[in-house]
Amino acid sequence: MGQELNTPSVELSKSNKLQKDFVAGLVVFLVALPLCLGIALASDAPLASGLLAGIIGGLVVGSISGSSTSVSGPAAGLTAIVSAQIAAMGSFEAFLTAVFLAGIIQIGMGLLKAGTLSAFFPSSVIKGLLAAIGTILILKQIPHFFGDDLNPEGEMSFLQPDKQNTFSEILTIFQGNFHQGALLTGVICISILIAWPRIKALSKTPFPPALAVVLIGVAMNLFLGGIGGSWEIDESHRVNVPMIESMADLFPTEDTTPVPAIEESTEADKKMAWFAFPEFSAFGSLQVYIAAITIAIVASLETLLNLEAVDKIDPKKRHSPASRELIAQGIGNSLGGLIGSLPVTSVIIRSSVNINVGVETKRATIIHGIFLVLSVGFFAKYLNYIPLSSLAAILLVTGYKLANPKLFRSLWEMGLRQFLPFFVTLLAIVFTDLLVGVIIGMCVGLIFILVSTATNPLRLTEEDSESGRIIRLNLAQHVSFLSRYNMKKILDSIKPNSTIIFDGTTNEFIDEDTLEMIASYINESEDKGITASAEGLELPEESAGLH
Repeated sequence: MGQELNTPSVELSKSNKLQKDFVAGLVVFLVALPLCLGIALASDAPLASGLLAGIIGGLVVGSISGSSTSVSGPAAGLTAIVSAQIAAMGSFEAFLTAVFLAGIIQIGMGLLKAGTLSAFFPSSVIKGLLAAIGTILILKQIPHFFGDDLNPEGEMSFLQPDKQNTFSEILTIFQGNFHQGALLTGVICISILIAWPRIKALSKTPFPPALAVVLIGVAMNLFLGGIGGSWEIDESHRVNVPMIESMADLFPTEDTTPVPAIEESTEADKKMAWFAFPEFSAFGSLQVYIAAITIAIVASLETLLNLEAVDKIDPKKRHSPASRELIAQGIGNSLGGLIGSLPVTSVIIRSSVNINVGVETKRATIIHGIFLVLSVGFFAKYLNYIPLSSLAAILLVTGYKLANPKLFRSLWEMGLRQFLPFFVTLLAIVFTDLLVGVIIGMCVGLIFILVSTATNPLRLTEEDSESGRIIRLNLAQHVSFLSRYNMKKILDSIKPNSTIIFDGTTNEFIDEDTLEMIASYINESEDKGITASAEGLELPEESAGLH
């Protein structure tokens, strides 16, 4: 009887989750579509390779991954590497051989539990990464918001292929390089996004504001097209998905080549093949193996960084298994190398949009992959009515949430040990790229750690009592983020019905990473059947500024 009474509520819960995942998948798809195309353009690779990477990231990686929030696809951080390696190897087909091998290497890294490396990324650097991505999103989307669409979506480097940089590109807007129809559309869309949560009637509806602004963007495009003249939003300011007319367009023949890296598709382009296959004769080339190792290492590091970042902004604080993610990425890249895809990684932009829309499970990632397939095969014509300025409005709001001023203030209040690595990481990523910026930030953080960290930060004592096993974890005078991995191993080994006490009575310094970890463990311990408490430690009530 009891089971029958509970069933409807369970089913309703499942229905609600599916609804949220469907909406999240749809919104992520709308954002991912131009990014997939833009990253392919920025990488000097065929257009199809970017879309294939998005599809594989959604369907293959999404199915195997253990993360509920991460969305994979082509990564802006790899554009320079991809472009350089394609040029070095002389053909895109030879490059695909390297992508296939890189996937095999990633699978091996996952099986060897290389995902544990993520435990060594300091929280201040991860927060710097989030703020940097948010800042770059804002800076890079301002031109698209104004209708300056000469550079493709997904181009995230400070130095641009057109000899401009991030800031000089923005300045060209004030020299008349903008489109009034696109700007009007962008202003309306971002106004709706800002007002939506402040209007009770709208905020209570299940309809997501991001989807609303896309539909409004299409309506504005049709309306302004009717007016004509300088107000009309032409193809250069809209999403541009190459269309497939028949199954024969998918596979290369002697008379076809992969869909090229061009901004505007022509009738001739529609006759070109979408799939490309690796040049297996390139297995004998040293350059292929160098490229494979480079792609595997860079893609894996970017995935681990993004995974840590996504877990930090997830309001439900779900944990993404890092080593399993490497295996999923490896399988995706191996498959991608066989059919003509760009390398795949976890992508913070799409993942943060996924979280902002209210994702419940990894079904959203798979749904976004399904929409990418459908967009190519069935409704590319209609997607090409979407103005880039309406998508820019969505990404501008996403960027603001990642680089929220509250985050800067909270890190400043924690002191220079946290703020300086955070801020240096942010600046370094904005002016270089993701990996270089993270390395610089970690070096700055390491300086503070070497000054303040003792040799043995943890000491464990155990005893048995009538109430069960009592574990006392004594913290040394100075505890850094480097102790997180050992502490995590200790905490993972604790069985239910145990009591653990974090003893910080002799501690003079503990970095915020470890403190947040302890606070999170104490908050979640009751659900695991463990009694946890702290002595001599001032624990944060919640992670700083990320909620």
